[in-house]
Amino acid sequence: MRIFINEEPVDIVIEEEKTIGDVLAGIDAWLTGSENRISGLRINDESVCLATMTEAFERSLEHIDNLNITVSTWDSLAVEALLSSHEALACYAASSFDDKARVKKEWEESAAARFLSEHIPDIFALLAKTLSGEGNAIEMAQVIDERIREFTDTSSETRKLAKLISSLAKRLEELPLDIQTAQDRKVAETVSIFSLTVDKLLRIIRTLSIRDANIMEHVAIDNQSFSLFIEEFTALLGEFLAAYENKDVVLLGDLAEYELSPRLLKLYTAMGNIIL
Repeated sequence: MRIFINEEPVDIVIEEEKTIGDVLAGIDAWLTGSENRISGLRINDESVCLATMTEAFERSLEHIDNLNITVSTWDSLAVEALLSSHEALACYAASSFDDKARVKKEWEESAAARFLSEHIPDIFALLAKTLSGEGNAIEMAQVIDERIREFTDTSSETRKLAKLISSLAKRLEELPLDIQTAQDRKVAETVSIFSLTVDKLLRIIRTLSIRDANIMEHVAIDNQSFSLFIEEFTALLGEFLAAYENKDVVLLGDLAEYELSPRLLKLYTAMGNIIL
């Protein structure tokens, strides 16, 4: 049996493997730690569709001459899943009431939905809600477009945050005064903007780490490793949001002014040194 990966022959010796599933499990283990994933399969030049994938895994290696495995990067699979879901969303919006349930069911059974459910669960949940008629399709499409840009144009998407980060750091410094002067609406807005912005930064950092597990290895912030800085930063974020929920205004103001504002600027500067 000849084995190909992305149409290129590979020298893989079959030893104890008895089924296609055994072979794929070994290749998947080999890919562990990289950004690559198995994304397609052809057996004897016949493409295997999602519906028959489980059956294919159980097939014996006897009588199989060619096994062609498609391997894709995590980024490309994410973009493909988002684009496919974007199309489903547009189809849903254009469908009659009677057809909307069919569109939703087809998306739920798709490879795109399965990928998002496993790897980008927040988008999966938002899409499921929107395709159930509980969300705004136009706003959801904009969210998907933003996520696609984070994968396809990471540098530009990060660069565009510069003014927001500067403004947000200032708002965090001013938060204690806003609390003292009972500017509740501004306080709530600052907390919301900060949470959403940090979520975006952490998503971008995760994307960079998936592309290159060692990209942060030589980056230090205040003599700390990048990973330790992120760990402490996210812990402080959790304390900050808890203080807001518990209406602990003293802790909220102190964390905003003395901890999170300067750390936010340092984090963004470090990210800029990496990718901009």
